[in-house]
Amino acid sequence: MTTPDMMEALQALAAEKGMTTELLLEAVANGLESAYKRMPDAADDAYVVIDEMFNISVIAQEIDEDGNVVQEWDDTPENFGRIAAQTARQVLTQRIREVERDMKYDEYAGREGDIVTGIIQQTDSRYTLLDLGRVEALLPQSEQVPYERPEPNSRLKAYIVEVRKTAKGPQIVVSRTHPGLIRELFKLEVPEISDGIVEMRACAREPGHRTKIAVWSNDANIDPVGACVGARGARVRQVVNELRGEKIDIVPFSEDQHDFVAKALSPAKVREVRFHELEGVAEVVVPDHQLSLAIGREGQNARLAARLTGWRIDIKSETQVLDEEMAYAEGDWAEGEWVTDAETGEQTWVPADGSEAMSADDWANAAEEAEAEQNNDDVSEDAVDVEELATEDVSAEDNEEEAEADTETDDEEISEEVDNNQEIEIEEEQPNN
Repeated sequence: MTTPDMMEALQALAAEKGMTTELLLEAVANGLESAYKRMPDAADDAYVVIDEMFNISVIAQEIDEDGNVVQEWDDTPENFGRIAAQTARQVLTQRIREVERDMKYDEYAGREGDIVTGIIQQTDSRYTLLDLGRVEALLPQSEQVPYERPEPNSRLKAYIVEVRKTAKGPQIVVSRTHPGLIRELFKLEVPEISDGIVEMRACAREPGHRTKIAVWSNDANIDPVGACVGARGARVRQVVNELRGEKIDIVPFSEDQHDFVAKALSPAKVREVRFHELEGVAEVVVPDHQLSLAIGREGQNARLAARLTGWRIDIKSETQVLDEEMAYAEGDWAEGEWVTDAETGEQTWVPADGSEAMSADDWANAAEEAEAEQNNDDVSEDAVDVEELATEDVSAEDNEEEAEADTETDDEEISEEVDNNQEIEIEEEQPNN
């Protein structure tokens, strides 16, 4: 092969592999330089030059102590052409592999968090291989959705979690369980999300079963939930289909934590939300008939809501709350023990009845409230006693007045009888005179 033919072949190879001719020429020159230095009588300092016609020359150098080049000369060996041909072939093969590996790695490096679409090549108990075109992606068993068994040669979208650089090329690890997959799928289907108008503020997922997402709109004229659902549910349906039927709950995000927690428990209706910030607990009160719906199947709805909001959620029915309040009013909280935190030294009161623990301040407040209620009860009882005594006094006075009235009546009757008797005696005495 003539030197022009060599250059044309090199250019064709560079185009086929997606490389530049200069890159391949540099690789060949470096390989020839290494081959030259292994030859006897080779100069200590030399470099290889390949011109546009693929003419190869070895230039030797004389360098002084200061590192300056004193002189250069052509030191190309007579049989260097044969050596050059063999070396070029080996170097090109090796260099092409290295460049291809680097190019493949560079194509995916930094793309963690993106979605890729691949064709399923093979599946075993450890992983599934996806063909992405120039490279393969590894889907480990731990990143696969339980019971999801896509058919071979079928297309599958996956989320890139890691890109590793190995001697055999880039290793791309993907996932079907990562919550980021939900975010990226909605970006594909909802233009408002990809444009930044609608944001997905939080996401909680149990892969293969259910997902909850909280969305927020930066435009007051756009409903974030409606944008994600789409006309007649078209947008969210595409995401559900890609996830093989996984249910998705879309709730509006709110800065008001009471409102956010209540919405997160959708589809259940919430009556009241009480926060216990010391314990990081949100106590949620729901109607009795909504209790099972709020908790969800095997507690799933409550778990997802807790992950979505960042609060530990304690769900109670209205009847349960009423019973607890009655028990609390009776003083059941007063029996228990103090527990001291070894790190902070703070004391917490743990009631013996198993109800919620309380801080020292809460315990003191509860004691004051209970004492105040007891005082109110005592005052009420005293008031009742006073009223009863007053009633008894009034009754006694009435009885005395009645007795006095009866006495006066009796005295009058006696006086009348005496007067009558006197009159009778006088009348009897008159005839004798």
